[in-house]
Amino acid sequence: MNTRNPKEGAGIELTPRQLEIVEVITKNAPITGEQIAEALGISRPTIRSDLSVLVMLGYIDAKPKVGYFPGKALKPERSVRSALMQWKVKDRMSRPVVIRDNATVGDAVISLFVDNVGSLIVTDEQDKLIGMVSPKDLLKFTLGHPNAAAIPIRMVMTKHAQLVTISPEDTVLEAARRMMEHQVNSLPVVRSRAGEGHPKGLEVIGRITKTNITQAMVELASDL
Repeated sequence: MNTRNPKEGAGIELTPRQLEIVEVITKNAPITGEQIAEALGISRPTIRSDLSVLVMLGYIDAKPKVGYFPGKALKPERSVRSALMQWKVKDRMSRPVVIRDNATVGDAVISLFVDNVGSLIVTDEQDKLIGMVSPKDLLKFTLGHPNAAAIPIRMVMTKHAQLVTISPEDTVLEAARRMMEHQVNSLPVVRSRAGEGHPKGLEVIGRITKTNITQAMVELASDL
């Protein structure tokens, strides 16, 4: 963390307690003064002057009846990392574009164009995830097959066992890591349906794509 005031260029060093306060606010914003004091194990009056100094230097901001937030004086890369660590997949995901496993390749081609997406999530009659299909999958089966449009999508799709999924409670950063590691452009967002009255399996509740993450990064850059 940069411990100088970038606006004034002065060599103002933060105290260890002030650094702790900034760290607590960065991880838990918005947070009240009472909550900050409790997290540090000290009384609210003890940190009153520290909070005033940090607000004055621009390391934190305060909103009445809301609490404290990271300020503009923090390094941009730290603010980005903090946001990506705090944002959950459920906050940035898109609606899932789903096709049933009894659909055909022709149906899938139409859905890809109508919904303008890079992949389709395939579910069974109980809405459980069983696979995904991409334009690349379709291309492999349509080339040289005059009757390809009638082929059942379950014969073309990438099976569930080969898919990479993510939970709505995972972070956006984790989603980005999985996409890079497995070289995919999107991930199905799923949750377990095992429970009374529901068959075991994964229920699809959304999808997160590289576009979703790019949009998040643009928003962050605009706020810096």
